[in-house]
Amino acid sequence: MLISADATLLYPRSMVYAAYRDDLTKLLSYLPNVRNIEVKTRKDDGSRVDLVNIWHGGGEIPAAARTFISESMLSWTDYATWKEDAWTCDWRTETHAFTEAVDCKGQNRFLEVDGGTKIEIRGDLKIDPKKIKGVPGFLAGKVASGVESFLAAKIQPNLVEVTEGLRKYLAEKG
Repeated sequence: MLISADATLLYPRSMVYAAYRDDLTKLLSYLPNVRNIEVKTRKDDGSRVDLVNIWHGGGEIPAAARTFISESMLSWTDYATWKEDAWTCDWRTETHAFTEAVDCKGQNRFLEVDGGTKIEIRGDLKIDPKKIKGVPGFLAGKVASGVESFLAAKIQPNLVEVTEGLRKYLAEKG
């Protein structure tokens, strides 16, 4: 399932890129569906920065999905490689539930546009029904589809929410 979000911020690309990469934890007050972001590791190597962040989300789980989705599904580890010379961030998300069944990865591009920066977020979310433990085989496909839809419905708005939080943060920062 394709994950896609775009946002244009009226700030220079270098400012937007650096704030998104370096100040993510400062955006928490602007992210109502995120309880916490823990920076686990950061490695700087010239124009490349490798980050591992653990996100703790929030929000309600629909009643129909509670059988298969727990609170741990709302936490994930984000592995990101920031390449400033290309103005990109390659990312991979590892859920804390159904870890072996979920494959989610993509790329953010930071493009100079008239008057600011366009952030293009593109990703792909796949769930392998054969790897969902504890679900009978005849239900695996339906469960995988339901979990995929649930995650996509959470991920896409959160991507937009992060860019909106970044916009508010930069406005306050001046």
